[in-house]
Amino acid sequence: MPNSITFVRMSILHYFSKDEDKRALFVFNLIAPAYGILDKGTYKDFRDMAALFNEHIPLKGKAVLDLGSGTGAWISALNQYKLAKAVGADFSQKMIRQAEKKHPEIKFVHQHGENLNAFKDNSFDIVTATFVLHGMKKDKRAKVINEMKRIARQYVVIHDFYNNTHPVVQLLEFLERSDYRYFQKHFRNEIKNFFTETEIVPAENGNALYIGKMV
Repeated sequence: MPNSITFVRMSILHYFSKDEDKRALFVFNLIAPAYGILDKGTYKDFRDMAALFNEHIPLKGKAVLDLGSGTGAWISALNQYKLAKAVGADFSQKMIRQAEKKHPEIKFVHQHGENLNAFKDNSFDIVTATFVLHGMKKDKRAKVINEMKRIARQYVVIHDFYNNTHPVVQLLEFLERSDYRYFQKHFRNEIKNFFTETEIVPAENGNALYIGKMV
C-alpha cells in the first residue's frame, strides 16, 4: 500500500509540474507500454503521410532522423521507401525499448530534442518529427527546431496538426496540456522565422507536412 500511495503522489506531482519536460516525460513513460497498440491505429495515416512526403521529397537513399520517435511508427513508415539510414531519437527510454522490440531494423537513440549532442552538424539529409512540436511552448519549440536545423543537410520536415482536429484528439491534447491550439493557428507563420524557404503540404486528414529547406 505505501508503494502505491507513493506512486500516486509522484504521478500527481509530475503531471502538475510547471516543468514541461517532467510532465511530458512522465506522460510518455506512463503510456509507453500501450503506445505500440495506439500506433497500429495511426499507422495507416502515417503510411499515407509518408507517401505524401515521398511525393514531395523522394526518400530513397536518404539518411533520416526522426526526433521524438516514440515506438517507431513514423520512421518505420518512411523506411518503407528504402532509406539509406533510418534513426529514431526519443527522450523516453521506455519508448525506445518498445521501439527496439517493434523495429529491430532501425537504430534508436536516447536524446533530448533541445540537445541532440549524439549527432554532428549536417549528419542527416532530413530531420523530421511527427506530432512532437505542438506539445511544447514556442520558446522550447524554437530550441528544438534550431537543433533539427543543425543536424539537417537538406530538409527539416514537421508532420503535425493543421486544421479540423477530432474532438477526441482535442480532449487528449487538453489532458496532455499541450500547445496545440496555438500551434494550429500560428505555426504556419512561425516556421518562416527559421527557414528562408518553406512549404506547407496539407493532407485530407487535417494534418500537414511543414517543410523547411536548408538553402
